[in-house]
Amino acid sequence: MPTVRDLQAMAGEEPITMLTAYDAVTASIVDDTGVDIILVGDSMGNAVLGHDDTLPVTLDEMASRVGAVARGADDALVVADMPFLSFGADESESIQNCGRMLKEEGANAVKLESGPHTVELTERLTELGIPTMAHLGLTPQSVNQTGYTRQATDREEAEEIIDLAREHEAAGAFALVLEHIPANLAAQITETVDIPTIGIGAGGDCDGQVLVFTDVVGLSERSPPFAEQFGDVRGEVADAVDEYINAVESGEFPAESHSHTEDELEDLY
Repeated sequence: MPTVRDLQAMAGEEPITMLTAYDAVTASIVDDTGVDIILVGDSMGNAVLGHDDTLPVTLDEMASRVGAVARGADDALVVADMPFLSFGADESESIQNCGRMLKEEGANAVKLESGPHTVELTERLTELGIPTMAHLGLTPQSVNQTGYTRQATDREEAEEIIDLAREHEAAGAFALVLEHIPANLAAQITETVDIPTIGIGAGGDCDGQVLVFTDVVGLSERSPPFAEQFGDVRGEVADAVDEYINAVESGEFPAESHSHTEDELEDLY
């Protein structure tokens, strides 16, 4: 399993791969492929829990999914995405919530949707031995303020993100997710900071890339414009279910090979 230092050493040398997972089975599949980081994202709200956004995801839901993923992954670094209002309001409570993901659920690090309010928290978490990944640009937990549009498209906002990237690096963040910002801004941030940058909709000059699992395998009904579908799992699943229904309705399933009989149970009535 790579440590955060191993990942930092990869910056500029070897592309870092990160995917989301929300259960042990998916985590095992993703882990076996050799992905570097598995993010248990609050994107589970949209991807698997049926919500319109990430805001309803609870701390207990996240903890349950983090534990499942940690049990399914042997080699990848498991990062717990801290859900809305589980951090930032009270430092002590924030630390306890983040610590729970490592102490009780088996995560190796946490991720915070970041801003000026998370700089001191990142520093304190790092001091306590909780590796922290920062997240700048489009932060879905701020959807009611920003929507899902591309961020930092003007000079002032871009400079703010660069400053925040530097501040979180200085606070001890071991890596930085950059979401849905101009590619040339992401390239400048990658050049400016020494910690790895991991992009999602931020161009190819970041040190690594992350996408949502359901988008990658083609399980989502809709995907963001910066995602790529590398398979058609949704179609494969639908075909398999159709075949099952047809087999049951036609009497082909279950066959004799799927059942057994006991001679001594004959003529009970």
